[in-house]
Amino acid sequence: MLYVIKSPKLSQQLKNMMERALEGIDYKIIDSTHKLEDLKNKKILFVVQLDNIGACLPIMEILSTLASEEEPLKGSTAGILIQSNSQLYTKSAASHIVFIANSLGCSFIGHPMVEATDDLRNFLTWQKVMDSSLEEISLERSKTLTERLLSEKVLPIENPKLVAIHSSFRKTSNTLRLWSMTAEHLKDYKIQELHVENGSVYDCYGCPYKTCKAYGLNDSCYYGGVMIEEIIPTIEGADGIIWICPNYNDSLSSNLLAVINRLTSLYRKISFNEKRLHSIIVSGNSGSDSLARQLIDALNINKGFYLPANFSLMETGNDKGAIERLPGIEGRAKKFAERIKESYF
Repeated sequence: MLYVIKSPKLSQQLKNMMERALEGIDYKIIDSTHKLEDLKNKKILFVVQLDNIGACLPIMEILSTLASEEEPLKGSTAGILIQSNSQLYTKSAASHIVFIANSLGCSFIGHPMVEATDDLRNFLTWQKVMDSSLEEISLERSKTLTERLLSEKVLPIENPKLVAIHSSFRKTSNTLRLWSMTAEHLKDYKIQELHVENGSVYDCYGCPYKTCKAYGLNDSCYYGGVMIEEIIPTIEGADGIIWICPNYNDSLSSNLLAVINRLTSLYRKISFNEKRLHSIIVSGNSGSDSLARQLIDALNINKGFYLPANFSLMETGNDKGAIERLPGIEGRAKKFAERIKESYF
């Protein structure tokens, strides 16, 4: 059974996408708070119609009502169909919905979204490999999404290999201190830390698709260096990646962004769908959710990493050592470590 949380009114385009996605599937529609029921341990498809400013109030109302309970989506896995009547908003709205649902206990498959902009130009890249109209591609991608969602089985991994990636300095970093608190409860796991030093990783050169794929298949990249020698091989062999992210002007650090951008060569070679995505984010004042959405957008929606429930531990600590003085922080670090473990059971 597939539970479809949808906007009450859909454009003809999104209606067509939903109908193709649901062909031959048993499903139940939830399009208002009055139809809500137990949504734990379910397969869920969000069908989201955006308005002229990129909002979808009915879906937000449903999520807000769910948020009155503790982990109302625990054990559930989801995907999302979304349509905009402009060239804008689909990715930002989708990452926001994924972030909220994830905080309510929902996991998301890798590449969980099929988006449709007003004239379907976002499917032009797919048209290079699919000999169909943009309309037909949008429908086929929607059907493929629900097939992937319903067949998704996250297998347990015994003795998972984890990689913790950061670009901070231990003496001053609240984020690394929070990671250390968490790692204390992961001693049974094999964890490799990668420190991305300033200037060690150049940002993506933007090679054409075929060039990037050729480099990737040869375990290489335009720039080479530490990215090819250490970072990419380590990520390729890992079961889960923990991104340790201080908040720099409500954005990931340039070093970590460069690593994410350079993962494209590996992305051309292998699937990331079985690799779990985790993060620890510390902000000086506020904005940790901005970074969490960046990670969701770049690594779950675009690169296809699997997003476990409650994938991020987010805290606020400004001055040196402030993280250690937060009430209950040790308990929250331990709980997050337990969540990481749960995603491999």
